[in-house]
Amino acid sequence: MAPIQRIASDAPWEEPFGYSRAVELPNGLVLVGGCTSVVDGEVAADTPYQQTVTAFGVGLDALKRLGLGAESVVRTRMFLAHARDVEEVGRAHKELFGEIKPVSSMIIVSGFADPSLVVEVEIEAYRDRQGAQRS
Repeated sequence: MAPIQRIASDAPWEEPFGYSRAVELPNGLVLVGGCTSVVDGEVAADTPYQQTVTAFGVGLDALKRLGLGAESVVRTRMFLAHARDVEEVGRAHKELFGEIKPVSSMIIVSGFADPSLVVEVEIEAYRDRQGAQRS
């Protein structure tokens, strides 16, 4: 059985809080933890749409480091600080995953550690260890 593989990123909280950006399990399931639009320690986007694209970009980069692409995504979760941002966040999600159509949840939360953040995302992907192609 393959070992659990862990991927780190440059997120400022990973080491102090003790977590990994992504974890690949031996069964092919890949979990990508909460991603925001923080890049190089700074919030890199202003609008909910831009924050969503940037946050998913962080997660997709972690998948890329594991040799996977967006087509391997089977679930997304979007956590929003404001219900008013649903349309912008949904538009960004469709642009990124509209052809893939993963299962998805959009959840309104009370806020994030940095109040300038309005969205945080999670990704689950799957690596078919048997080599079978599914549609």
